[in-house]
This record gives sequence, C-alpha cells and structure tokens, in this order.
Amino acid sequence: MMDAMGIFDMVLALALPWLGWRLLASPDLFRAMVLFISLGLLMALTWVRLQAPDVALAEAAIGAGLTGALFLSALRRLERLSEAERRLAFAGKREEEDEIPPERHRRAKPVAYGLALLLLAVFVLLLAWSLAQTPAGGGLGPAVGEQLGQSGVRSEVTAVLLNFRGYDTLLEVMVLFLAALGVWSLTRVRLPLQDEEPGPVLATLVRLLAPLMIMVAGYLVWIGGSRAGGAFQGGAVLAAAGVLLLLANVTVVRQIPAALLRWGLALGPLLFLLTAVVCVAAGGNLLEYPPQRAGAWILLIESASAVSIGVTLAALYAGGRPPEPPAQDRGGEQGPGRDADADAGGRQ
Repeated sequence: MMDAMGIFDMVLALALPWLGWRLLASPDLFRAMVLFISLGLLMALTWVRLQAPDVALAEAAIGAGLTGALFLSALRRLERLSEAERRLAFAGKREEEDEIPPERHRRAKPVAYGLALLLLAVFVLLLAWSLAQTPAGGGLGPAVGEQLGQSGVRSEVTAVLLNFRGYDTLLEVMVLFLAALGVWSLTRVRLPLQDEEPGPVLATLVRLLAPLMIMVAGYLVWIGGSRAGGAFQGGAVLAAAGVLLLLANVTVVRQIPAALLRWGLALGPLLFLLTAVVCVAAGGNLLEYPPQRAGAWILLIESASAVSIGVTLAALYAGGRPPEPPAQDRGGEQGPGRDADADAGGRQ
C-alpha cells in the first residue's frame, strides 16, 4: 500500500508537467504569469521533498516571488502602450497573416504540435538514458563529506558552491551583473516626481516587514555556512524588501545616491574576482582559499554577493538605471525627472 506521502509525491509529479503545459499554452499573459508563479511554488515544494532546502528557498524567493513580480511589472508596462501603437502592431500582424496561404494555416498547428511532441519525446528518452547510465548509489556526496573539514563551512551545499566549485557561483553572479547592466543601458528608472503617500495597509507593511526582511536576509547569509541559506537566498529576501519599498514609493529610495547603487551592484562580482586573483597570485588554484581562513573568505564573499544580488534584482524590478539628480544639483534648467522621462520616452 502506498502511504500518504507517496500519494502526495505522485500528485506533485503529475501537477508539475500539467502546470508547465498550461503555462506555455495559455494565450492570456496574466493567466500565464499566475501559472508561472504557481509552478515556482510547486517546484519549491518538490525540492523540499527531494531534501534540498537550499534550492527550495532560492526557488520560492527568486523563481516564484521576484521573477513573478518582474513579469507582472513588465505586463503593466506593456499595458501602458498607447492605443495607436497597439493598433499599428495588430495591423502589421494581420497583414503578415493575410500573406500566408490558407492551406498553410491548416497545416501550421498540426506541424507545430508534432514538432513539440517530437522534442518532448527526445528529451524524455535522453533523460531516461542518463538515469540508466547513472550508477546506483553513486554521486559526489561521500567525496564532499571527506573534504568538508577543509572547506571552512559545515554545510555541504555551501562547501560545493563557494569552495569546491566556486567558479560556478562566480559565473552566476556575473550573469546577474550583466543582466542589470543590460537593463540600465536601455533607460533610466521613472520614479514619481512627487511624494505619494501609500495606503495605510501598504504603509504598515513597509514599516513592519522591511526591517524584518533585512534582518532575515542577514541571518540567511550567516546561517548558510552550516544550514540551508546563503547569498542567493539572503539576496532574494533583500531584493524583496527593495521591491516593497519601491511599491510604497518611500522617499528614502529616491534619496539613495546613484553612486552607492552602482557600488552595491558591483560589490559582489568585484570581490569575487579579486579573491580569485589573490588565490592564484598566492600560488593556488582559482578560488582555492587557505584552509585556515576559508570560512572567513566564504562569509565575506557571500555577504558582498548577497548585497549585489539584492540590488540587482531590485534594480531589474525598477526597470532602469538610477535617475539623474535634480536640476539644482546639476546646474541645469530642466525640472526633476524630466531628463529621465525624455530618455525613456525617446527609447520606447
């Protein structure tokens, strides 16, 4: 007889591909985003069942939470397009469709569905072949456990991500950094020109949750050396606090110097790269810390990376580089925010 957890795991295994299919097949963007967030939450629950709490925390915070917020923010920006732009895009699409012969219309969907099913079958076969080639009881767990005393931490996940294969984490941090640079190169963020008092519910949430979220982010970074946590988990919670402040239009957000945001964005990647250079210059390999100081190096890198990840994800939600200072600070004649509006408007 299958126990209750076995039935739950079976339902979870069936719900994941079904949600993924509904997500990809949904013609409504908002519904697809809601399904995406639901899929992320189920994925987090799946990682918990697979005894991977570190990945579950990252999936829930980044995959479901912040990524969902980014999608909803992008949808809101798309809805701000003028009616003329929408009509122009719709007319161009209709012209393209009119040029396609009717017989191609009739064959398009079956061919597309056939290719999708073929790719899915190939993927399933490759996955089954990979599982069949994996030795029973294999894995790197025993090897990691033998070297855990030299890693400087007690968490096997942190030992792998920040010590044994630290260059993988370095590349992940650099990818986020480049993503933020790409967004900042397109436009400036368009913050409200005047203070707008948030509603009582949102104002209370900001006062209560923002300080608590910052403390939780620091705790997750600190505890990552021995338990589930780390830079990505702490950075995601820190970014969620930033998104909450942006939603509430808190004055302090618009008073943060742009230079400070840039340094926060580059702090993690810069310290990671400097550490790699120091390790190589000392005669070791890339990110090969001295065993006596490995724990301190890892904590320093994770703290800086958490700050950069938080700033990066919050900046991606804001949708642009920091705005220019007001006219009285630049000595110009333009009003506050006009340069940002003109820059953003000219690039749309």
